Amino acid sequence: MEHTTERLRAAAPTAGARRREPEHEPLWDRAVRVLDANWTGASTVPSRTLYPHQWSWDSAFIAIGLRHVSPLRAQTELETLLSAQWADGRIPHIVFNPAVPLDAYFPSPDFWRSSSVRGAPAAVETSGIVQPPVHALAAWLVHRADPELSRARGFLTRVYPALAAWHRYLLHRRDLGGGGLASVVHPWEQGMDNSPCWDGPLSRITPAEPRMFRRADLEHGAADDRPTDLDYGRYVRLAMDYRDARYADDDQGAARRTSVEGGGGSRAGGEFAVEDPSFNALLAASEHALARIACELGAAGTARHARAERLTAALVERLWDPAAGMFFCRDVRGAGPIEEYSVSGLLPLILPTLPRDVVRALVRTARGPHFGIGDRVRLAPSYDLLGPAFDPHRYWRGPAWFNTNWLLEYGLRLHGELGGAARLRAAMLDTAGASDFAEYVDPYTGAGCGARGFGWTAALTLDLLSPQGPRSHARDTAGQAVTRGQGPGGC
Repeated sequence: MEHTTERLRAAAPTAGARRREPEHEPLWDRAVRVLDANWTGASTVPSRTLYPHQWSWDSAFIAIGLRHVSPLRAQTELETLLSAQWADGRIPHIVFNPAVPLDAYFPSPDFWRSSSVRGAPAAVETSGIVQPPVHALAAWLVHRADPELSRARGFLTRVYPALAAWHRYLLHRRDLGGGGLASVVHPWEQGMDNSPCWDGPLSRITPAEPRMFRRADLEHGAADDRPTDLDYGRYVRLAMDYRDARYADDDQGAARRTSVEGGGGSRAGGEFAVEDPSFNALLAASEHALARIACELGAAGTARHARAERLTAALVERLWDPAAGMFFCRDVRGAGPIEEYSVSGLLPLILPTLPRDVVRALVRTARGPHFGIGDRVRLAPSYDLLGPAFDPHRYWRGPAWFNTNWLLEYGLRLHGELGGAARLRAAMLDTAGASDFAEYVDPYTGAGCGARGFGWTAALTLDLLSPQGPRSHARDTAGQAVTRGQGPGGC
């Protein structure tokens, strides 16, 4: 696989980037410097301090921004991640850098023990869980940034089989609820690790004892901003159980888990299995992107577009609550819907064929008292402003994140909510610069929390600044939704 050690050039961005607004030149240059500082030579770390390895959905968002200054490096970012794919198709949520000391991050490679698992990559250590499937969408956008370079390198030809296998894994091995949606088996997989949505399902999990883990995250962030020890103990227990089942998602894995534990844990997928709106919306959006990649490679895209629309229909059927005007998570192992207002429930707005009545209701909810977009907050909070668990600083229990706001801005624009999208874009750019590209921020004040110089915050800032960013892609996607199926093979 080709790698590049190229540094980004803040003073000489791509031709498309040079058309950005002059008043944002300093912000552009600062974002470029963050990505240079976080570059390892083959991939980009989210943060040099708190997250010193390669993270799955971080790299997808980072590639979306990198494409505006170095399409080659954006391609390399995704290729490096995909080189760590497992034989069953899963893309692990962490790819570990062997040069980083074991005690720099927990859970470390010796916790996950991927090298002892059949089907895991032999050349690199990884985790055994996954993260949201943004990758095909990222690959398509990266290709569109420089199609000539992409075709010359055979970029899509190389990544398409891996992305197809990734989706196959999620659609077949992770349909634990039997309703056509993928389930996550750990809060870390959904990406919004500490969301109150997980409190109910996690209450069934006996936490690992404190001696079994070390909170490396507390060395880089305030304890009041991070998950509690009780929650962290439950995360560790879930990960240990899945590891001891050899990361299997079927009944054979459940049987191995029972053998290891000496009883209990007899269900495939374990005691934690949740269907999440944003995870499945991203899967559907990436299926649409895979269809377009297939068409670029000369194959038919009809079946993949149809699969994306079946996923959209399943989302509405299983997770939509019309009375609440919201998508809710579903606890596959518990009592059904988890009636918590999380930003995850707004993100199906990224889907081009979402029914119009659902779109209108979601926009009302986003503007209403639960999220306050447009008047009460600067950026969309990660959790219900009115919820009993809301905390504007604690990890995913209220703070605003740039990737979720980027997706929301894109969804608003896609469905013609141009004024709301423009206001959200402006607030994101102002907050990114003022917070020094913080990992997350107080949704009311914009005060930064977590790591600074955070990878996807800088990358998505570049995307928002570029005329080839989400505004262009939203127009393109909307057009595809109208004309789909009229060309050869649904292309």
